[in-house]
Amino acid sequence: MTQSSMQYPKSIPYAVAMLGVLFASICFGLVPYFSRGLTEQGIAPFAVAFYRYILAAVLLLPILVKHRKWWREIVWGLLTGAVMGLGWIGFVTALETLPASTVGVLYMTYPSFTVMISWVLFADVPTRRALLASGLILMAAVIAGSPASVPVEHLPTLLLSLAAPFGFGFGIAVLVHRLSRIVPLARIASVSLGSVIGLAPLIINADPAEVLPKDRSDWMLVAGIGLVTALVPQLVYIVCSPVIGASQTAVVGSIELPTMFAVGFLAFGEAITVHQTIACALVLAAIAIIRSRKSRPLTNVLATTPKR
Repeated sequence: MTQSSMQYPKSIPYAVAMLGVLFASICFGLVPYFSRGLTEQGIAPFAVAFYRYILAAVLLLPILVKHRKWWREIVWGLLTGAVMGLGWIGFVTALETLPASTVGVLYMTYPSFTVMISWVLFADVPTRRALLASGLILMAAVIAGSPASVPVEHLPTLLLSLAAPFGFGFGIAVLVHRLSRIVPLARIASVSLGSVIGLAPLIINADPAEVLPKDRSDWMLVAGIGLVTALVPQLVYIVCSPVIGASQTAVVGSIELPTMFAVGFLAFGEAITVHQTIACALVLAAIAIIRSRKSRPLTNVLATTPKR
């Protein structure tokens, strides 16, 4: 990567950058509110995923054109976006029937998928710290998805929701090993465009009633999921997270999971169970382990990569 592409604004005060990461992470945690709002109006899960990525893909397309000389990296980004976009269908589908808190805990298993995928595809042997954190996260997923928390008839949906953290884990692994030479905005642009391309065949072949919002309130939800949970927080995140560093970003960013719990409780009237609370605590403990200052590139990216 060129020196210029590594530069971030250094004039942002530390406290402002901290608040920026906090704001972005809360926005990421609001996804269930917009997602379930759209599916309850009859919008298909794949259409919800499409709407989340389309705005960033269109607005940031000039960035890809400008950096087209890095076409190999851009192709990797497009492939990654397609995997993430299709995987996110599982996340949206699960939110239709499962508590937002449970789905949120399962989504936070992405560090475990990242470690395993990086090990298998790119021979990036994980550290003991990464394996310990992954073990805690997997334990949290088992607790959150246990029969005591999720009815047996919903277990297939629960398993389908794991496609989302798998896709995001794949995305982080590719980011570390294949996309590190292009500027952050180009990464977001290529991944967003790849998601749109991957989901486009489903959109084209779908019944219009499954894709098109019916009234103004639905269009507001579409705008919200694209702006509030994706484009705006991602831009804030990539500017602010380097200022405070990977360690503090991981800690502040962990507010995303409690935000999902709050959305489920306040917006959907979902009770927070003991199992979900324990699972949340295990995930936060894993994040605390990942936040080591002397960490390898993969751990740093796990700490500073925007969610979804």
